[in-house]
Amino acid sequence: MSYNDSNPFAKILRGELPCIKVAESDRALAFMDLMPQADGHLLVVPKEAVAEIFDLSDASLIASMRMTQKLAIAVRAALRPDGVFIGQFNGAAAGQTVPHIHFHVIPRWEGQPLKMHAREPADVDTLEALAQRIRAHWRAD
Repeated sequence: MSYNDSNPFAKILRGELPCIKVAESDRALAFMDLMPQADGHLLVVPKEAVAEIFDLSDASLIASMRMTQKLAIAVRAALRPDGVFIGQFNGAAAGQTVPHIHFHVIPRWEGQPLKMHAREPADVDTLEALAQRIRAHWRAD
């Protein structure tokens, strides 16, 4: 998958599209997934313009994984799920739908199936309320 700078995540990073921001560092941005697979589903997006993990610099990888881990901790504290899924897809055959590397943080509850990926937009007020709960447990470096 090649990088396309008109992808929605690149537009979010440039401020051309809105997002419900959860956390930000100099190398990564985390925001709520607008079509979540579960309540509290968020994305960590490196600010580096690459499509897949194979091309991501060490510095961006480390910063993104650090943010992903800290947000998984915040999601666990805020929402009390039974588990937290961390996912990252490379290429269309793997399920990647946006050509900008990103990491999914998805809370999981026993007996509650995931919604279909990128199918059903969530209510913006609900997303903001979940983001506020997660932000309350976020600890930046």
